[in-house]
Amino acid sequence: MTNLPVILFAAKPQRWGQYEAPLRAALADAGLGDATLVTEAAPETVDYIVYAPNSDVQDFTPYTRLKAVLNLWAGVEDVVHNKTLRVPLARMVDDGLTEGMVEWVTGHVLRHHLGMDAHIHGQDGVWRAGIVPPLARDRRVGVLGLGALGSACAKALHGLNFDVTGWSRSPKSIDGTTTTHGEDGLADTLARSEILVLLLPDTPGTQNILNARTLALMPKGAMIVNPGRGPLIDDDALLAALDSGQIGHATLDVFRTEPLPPAHPFWAHPSVTVTPHIASETRPGSASRVIVENIRRGEDGLPFLHLVDRDLGY
Repeated sequence: MTNLPVILFAAKPQRWGQYEAPLRAALADAGLGDATLVTEAAPETVDYIVYAPNSDVQDFTPYTRLKAVLNLWAGVEDVVHNKTLRVPLARMVDDGLTEGMVEWVTGHVLRHHLGMDAHIHGQDGVWRAGIVPPLARDRRVGVLGLGALGSACAKALHGLNFDVTGWSRSPKSIDGTTTTHGEDGLADTLARSEILVLLLPDTPGTQNILNARTLALMPKGAMIVNPGRGPLIDDDALLAALDSGQIGHATLDVFRTEPLPPAHPFWAHPSVTVTPHIASETRPGSASRVIVENIRRGEDGLPFLHLVDRDLGY
């Protein structure tokens, strides 16, 4: 390394307070403590952008020296198709984010598996005995999406002895988990999933993957857990399936519009649990180390990690 890089932090102002110290610490640990880390810089001087897609930086054309854009989020759907972005784009793949997602998913799958809501919300003097759930080995769980997060969740659920089937658009292999792919595999996975976890990216090929037709393939009364992306589900079709009893409950952490508008019917529906996009927050400490590792690699002439495939969109 010769000239130390200029790193632009481009995100909402409150994020700077969360990330400045962890990023500076990670830079120091990587031998880059003298690098310039700023929230404002002349575009032609910037080597790397630490980026949130909702930042003010939307036109990358002026950044003529830019080597890479390092996304703060796992999701890249709001930047991957930006035609002004012509340098490598790295998504956030962070052990802390993965661990948080596994914890959230396993918690809600267990909640639905055990029928905990009947007792949590039924504090009305009624002794609700005699309803015994199956053991985990007899509960069929499906996971749509077998990337880093989906694979980790499938492994964790298998470790709890659930009968897990995972689906992806292309063939994948996960120890202990039955995997399927393609249209036939999707139909088979849906047909057996008493609890379904959605961890697909938001792409044209995954939008509305749960719709009136595919929801009808699921076992009657199945539960849906969506910490993936809001557009994976046709909202109106889900509400109709909930009203008919085809779907027993939906726990939703992500939505087409966020925050979820107060008048949206999900809020008042008795068979919907809304959580405010908290399934797995990026942790500044661990995320900063991931970002700085890519900066170090860029400065040392090594390939970047976790690059986005622009054609696939993730």
